[in-house]
Amino acid sequence: MPTLSSLVRTLGALAPTDEEWLHLLVGDWQMLSDLSFADLVLWLPERTGDGFVAIAHCRPSTGATVHDEDVVGTRIARGQREHVDRAHAEGRICREMDPEWLDGGPVREETVPVVHDGRVIAVMSRDTNLSAPRTPSGLEMTYLRCADALARMISEGAFPTVGAPTGMRRGAPRVGDGLIRLDVEGVVTYASPNARSDYRRLGFVGDLIGRSLAEVTAGVVDTSHSVDESLPLVVTGRAPWRTDVESRGASLSLRAVPLTEGGVRVGALILCRDVTELRRREQELLTKDATIREIHHRVKNNLQTVSALLRLQARRIESAEGREALEEAMRRVSTIALVHETLTRGFDETVDFDDVLDRGMLLIASLASSQDAATTRREGRFGTVGADDATALALVLTELITNAVEHGLRGGAGTVTVRADRDGSKLRATVADDGAGLPPDFSPGRGGLGTQIVQALVQGELRGTITWRSGDGGGTEVVVEADLQEQRA
Repeated sequence: MPTLSSLVRTLGALAPTDEEWLHLLVGDWQMLSDLSFADLVLWLPERTGDGFVAIAHCRPSTGATVHDEDVVGTRIARGQREHVDRAHAEGRICREMDPEWLDGGPVREETVPVVHDGRVIAVMSRDTNLSAPRTPSGLEMTYLRCADALARMISEGAFPTVGAPTGMRRGAPRVGDGLIRLDVEGVVTYASPNARSDYRRLGFVGDLIGRSLAEVTAGVVDTSHSVDESLPLVVTGRAPWRTDVESRGASLSLRAVPLTEGGVRVGALILCRDVTELRRREQELLTKDATIREIHHRVKNNLQTVSALLRLQARRIESAEGREALEEAMRRVSTIALVHETLTRGFDETVDFDDVLDRGMLLIASLASSQDAATTRREGRFGTVGADDATALALVLTELITNAVEHGLRGGAGTVTVRADRDGSKLRATVADDGAGLPPDFSPGRGGLGTQIVQALVQGELRGTITWRSGDGGGTEVVVEADLQEQRA
């Protein structure tokens, strides 16, 4: 399925700012479709001028659709849809009084020029299915009047609103959730049944019609919680922003859509939605995330305590072999602590493994090289790794880098390079040194504790394989191929 961007760049002749304007329109036109009870189709003129191509399609959630099949990519020649041609050429809204018949049903078409910077860059058609009889009601008539006002703003280049900070929180109000129409003074001229119910949940008793929405909201807002400073601008309809109102344990999300005519503000639409359950679940998730981060923090602290105790014990042991064993254990514990420290910073169970490795390599080289002459470097990116795999992978690379410094470089000068090649869940990590190379009788099966740990972790925790080999230019290369688990949201 072609995207709007691909169609614009392939078939149209639009500047980047015009393309962004169309993206803003399409990002907000579900509201217009629902208010219109109509399908919306965005037609872009071809570069050759021979016709138009449908680059976006939206169906209403408030009524029957006209186009059962997606029409994106459909081409119409000049003269095939007269109203599309006229709206583009004359820069005005064109309405079809007599319905056309499409797929056996009557359809009324209206075309709206999409204007940006005083130029018609596309045409939007509103196709209404007339086959289902509708009894006009106050709600339906208000919807249609609001839709006409927005269509007029599109034809004047006043909608969508550029830079409207509508927010990124979930639970954006939709037309069916609740709609309030304000006049230029911020007085309610219409409130849908859902909107009236939303305000009753906040504690307002009475009729919204004829009341200032700002005064009504100020009377019910819970001042014990922090109040968004944008609230007055939203409830008066003066700015196209979003905000939340809390009262009596209920949360209401409000979005303002200022209405203009000829560049002069004439009123506003206020979309509202009861988001009490959404906010409660968000708070539960935040609490859960905070608890998980606190657990990682405590585990990290405990591991650092264990590492410090091992360091103290190592200093008291006279046996060089015993002291070396404790230092290896300390290094492994510190590696695990580093992973948990990284997990305390995020809101999900993933870590930026490149950061973990870069910090760990400096520690490994300084501990394993008595002269601090070994250098380590990373090539490629590991990316984000799930918590279940991060600890095992960190331990594997710690052991391999340590072995490269201690045995490959003999604790002296040289370079250890860690190369990462990742494709989705497939990871190929190579640890290479420029040291003496593998001994002739090397066998992983006869390796020490570190080698056994590495093999067990790679084959078990990382579901992969590990290979030791001599480098092309000397030294040693250890290749780890792992199948990382899918990261959980």
